[in-house]
Amino acid sequence: MYVARWWYGLLSDPGIGPIARISIYGEKRLSTLNLVKGTTVYGEKLVRHKGEEYRMWDPFRSKLAGALENGLSWLPLGSLSRILYLGASTGTTVSHISDIIGAKGIIFAVESSSRVGRELLQRVASNRENIVPILEDARRPNLYFSILGTVDVVYCDIAQPDQTEIAIKNCRQYLRPDGALFLIVKTRSIDVVKNPRYVIDQEAKKLKANQFMINQIINLEPFDKDHALISAKYQAA
Repeated sequence: MYVARWWYGLLSDPGIGPIARISIYGEKRLSTLNLVKGTTVYGEKLVRHKGEEYRMWDPFRSKLAGALENGLSWLPLGSLSRILYLGASTGTTVSHISDIIGAKGIIFAVESSSRVGRELLQRVASNRENIVPILEDARRPNLYFSILGTVDVVYCDIAQPDQTEIAIKNCRQYLRPDGALFLIVKTRSIDVVKNPRYVIDQEAKKLKANQFMINQIINLEPFDKDHALISAKYQAA
């Protein structure tokens, strides 16, 4: 499968592409090419750039945007990408990934809360055909009946003490060999007493012990306190 790695070089060359930095009032702002023209998801600003419409991507509302602002250099998303997103919530980050992969990609967006899931469906998925909402507990990946075959990326943003174990379980079932995992580590959800840096290191060790090669560990401050994003490659046989 062809997967375009769009992110490389975009910080220095905004150009036209699914991700760009656009100057707003003299400040370069992260943005994504709007898949559904004229619509917003969470009140974000729409701007014109080189004849295209972009949505501003707020790093205080999206941990992936915060990671990009803080130096994430590997984001293997392209026009044919298949993504399993755990902890989709109301769809802020899901919607920007939807922009990046375009109409030919697909996101399987897993959310356990029926109330939040309805908002995800109404605000985001109903307007974007590349999003498949799945109302299910991420601890039970065998019940995702909508997924056929493997995915290229697993993105996990779940506030649970066993969040890393949940991510690993889903990767074993759905992530292709050499696929990417993006794990949001919410240290206070794991242990409120231990030093956040120690907790992050321990979660990274769990990944290494389960066939993952760590690419980067990105601290998400000042956008999210005591949070980090770990990017890793799945080295399954």
